Formats: sequence, C-alpha cells, structure tokens
Amino acid sequence: MILNIKYFGLLAEVTACNDENIDFSNSSVSDLLKVLFEKYPRLKEMDFQIAQNNEIISKESLVSGNEIALLPPFSGG
Repeated sequence: MILNIKYFGLLAEVTACNDENIDFSNSSVSDLLKVLFEKYPRLKEMDFQIAQNNEIISKESLVSGNEIALLPPFSGG
C-alpha cells in the first residue's frame, strides 16, 4: 500500500520535506514509525502526535487509511 506521509512544523524541518509517499506493507502505526525512525533518526527524539485521515490515533493503531500526518505539539493561546 502506498501511504502519503505529511510532516508539519519542526518535523518538516527534520525530514526536509512536507510530505512523501512510501510503500508500506505492515499493518501497525508502530511498524510505520520504525521505518520512519530508520530513515529519519532525529524523529525518535521528537514529541509528536499521529493523525490518520484527519483523526488523532495512537501508536498501537492499525494503518487503515492512505494518509498519515505527524503533528508537532500544539500550543494554546
């Protein structure tokens, strides 16, 4: 399955891209994160949330959509 991964804020700076398509055949978000951490080791050190098809999910969730977004912490105001 081809996933569109979107990076926002500092995460986009660390990966040097706003989005990318990757071929992913595993089923869990934690497996996806392993792939991304291997490609971008600095992501391991960062705090972020994960959204799938515009809904915040946990690392234990299954990949069931075609769009994953990595979101930096939000600040209120």
